[in-house]
Amino acid sequence: MFSFVVCFLLADFFIGKTAGETYSDVQWDYYVIKKNEIPENIFGEYWMDVLRFNKIDRNHLIPGKKIKKPLDMESIKNYTPMPFFYEMAQNHEKYVLIDLDKQFLGCYEFGRLKFSFPIASGKKSHATPKGDFKVLARHRDHFSSRYKISGTNIPYPMTWAVKFHISKSRVGFWIHGRDLPGYPASHGCIGLYDEEMQKKYYKKPENPLLTDAKKFYLWLFPEKENDDALESVSDNIPIRIL
Repeated sequence: MFSFVVCFLLADFFIGKTAGETYSDVQWDYYVIKKNEIPENIFGEYWMDVLRFNKIDRNHLIPGKKIKKPLDMESIKNYTPMPFFYEMAQNHEKYVLIDLDKQFLGCYEFGRLKFSFPIASGKKSHATPKGDFKVLARHRDHFSSRYKISGTNIPYPMTWAVKFHISKSRVGFWIHGRDLPGYPASHGCIGLYDEEMQKKYYKKPENPLLTDAKKFYLWLFPEKENDDALESVSDNIPIRIL
């Protein structure tokens, strides 16, 4: 079995190295999921870190699926490839940096990384726009007006949704909860973990634990957890997509 080294180039933005906050090198081998295997049993206490490293959710770990298994599990505890410090964010109370190559989103407070999440961005036929944007609107219980859950007439749920762009053809782009298959798969939006949504619409996982979309939403809008209104936002919170 071959081992690989994944190197993240952080030279321009990375200041120091604080354990559990950012990583420059992770060594890993491929691992093939077997029948009836679940990540909690395969990877023990590090199962969430392994999923984040692979940008994948539990529902997509089907038999035969090949994923990256770190050689040293401790090396990916609280894994993130995002820079610990981002200079462009240093004058902002809140700043969102999204790296489409790394498939990760970072939340910054005055330049310092607060936390980060794996994402699923737009596939090649529906690319996520790149550039500088800002938060335009929020909607806790948003649904797609264009797409449905595969095989149903149910509009696709876009939970904990944060709008950041409207195209010339009036298509809205959002950061929202969805499934994460381990690769770019959306119609241009940025997807974050929401296992509570997955359980509601897909009946699994039985015990929802990965709720990044909710955490991101409430970081932007504290005390809005029970507010289900669609509202415009004028706080000018920056979002940069690389």
